[in-house]
Amino acid sequence: MIERRAKQQVSAALGRQAAVALLGPRQVGKTTLAYELAGGREALYLDLEDSNDRQKLSEPALFLEQYEDKLVVLDEIHRAPEIFQSLRGIIDKGRRKGKRTGRFLILGSASVDLLRQSGETLAGRIEYVDLHPLDSTEVGTAANGMNRLWIRGGFPDSYLAKTDSDSFRLRKNFIRTYLERDVAQFGPRIPAETLERLWKMLSHAQGTLLNASNLASALSLSAPTVAKYIDLLVDLLLVRRLRPFHANVKKRLVKSPKVYVRDSGLLHALLEIQNYNQLAGHPVAGASWEGFVIENLLSVLEYDALASFYRTAAGAEVDLVLEFPGISQIWAIEIKRSLSAKLQKGFYHACEDIQPHKCFVVYAGADRYPVAEGVEAIGLAELAAALCSVNGR
Repeated sequence: MIERRAKQQVSAALGRQAAVALLGPRQVGKTTLAYELAGGREALYLDLEDSNDRQKLSEPALFLEQYEDKLVVLDEIHRAPEIFQSLRGIIDKGRRKGKRTGRFLILGSASVDLLRQSGETLAGRIEYVDLHPLDSTEVGTAANGMNRLWIRGGFPDSYLAKTDSDSFRLRKNFIRTYLERDVAQFGPRIPAETLERLWKMLSHAQGTLLNASNLASALSLSAPTVAKYIDLLVDLLLVRRLRPFHANVKKRLVKSPKVYVRDSGLLHALLEIQNYNQLAGHPVAGASWEGFVIENLLSVLEYDALASFYRTAAGAEVDLVLEFPGISQIWAIEIKRSLSAKLQKGFYHACEDIQPHKCFVVYAGADRYPVAEGVEAIGLAELAAALCSVNGR
């Protein structure tokens, strides 16, 4: 078993709130983590994809009042969103009896829909914890482990598969399941073939500025329709739109977001890349590494930290800008897939514009050393660990 960092976060949240929502894409390990947490206490597990368990909750208040002294785990909550309304009354009734914390652990595979449902009815009664795919702080810092994580991605079954071939097949099946079954549960009917083409086009455009009009033209769809489909992939935690940083400078700034397939393993499966040898010679290798680094770093950030990129029309650019409101700092991070941390003039010009407190170049090596005044080269694992310490995790 790989110890998940989110385990401590969920345990702490259950000690503060009556309900905790654990959010993450399918097969990321939510159910496994829930079983681990439930193993140390009195608990009831209900899988709402099981019609028998859904039937038990036909009268939620009547059924759940029998388990007010137990932690109730509600898996795949999107299958029965109407339960949220009942949970509010159940939680409030329990509070009057002094049962204020650790009542419900809710597992969900989407972000916005679940947040909307729970936010309307459980405000002040629920805390949210994101469960990301495995990252460098969880799998270790060995070079082979890092490359394995990059090639296979962070979904546990894929990362732990016996061979690269087995991992690749698992990811292909994951993509097919999402397209043919899961997408329909979260949004309007979308042709699986169309969404697959869009997902593959986004993978080829990894790390580039989002141009919905070009995508729409290639798919023979309208730009608003393509934007809606991308919204769904973002809501399902499969695609990331990285917003541009807006500095108060008298320069023309890029206003479009960058787009990334969030898990590098899914990116490679969409591009039919099965192993390191194939990836090393592929045109997407650099962009794949960039997205991989960004996801690893963002997975350890606190909720109030803000992530963006900076780019001007003149070519000044920083791959990742992190803002920490709590400590009033800005970090500028450039990402290089090489064993040397060489920087272009555009990075220095960008730093002059945004005036970051710290500047880093994340590269493929492990040593930490100064590149220029105020700029350090650093390995991914060490920078992720440094972000953990900033968060106090």
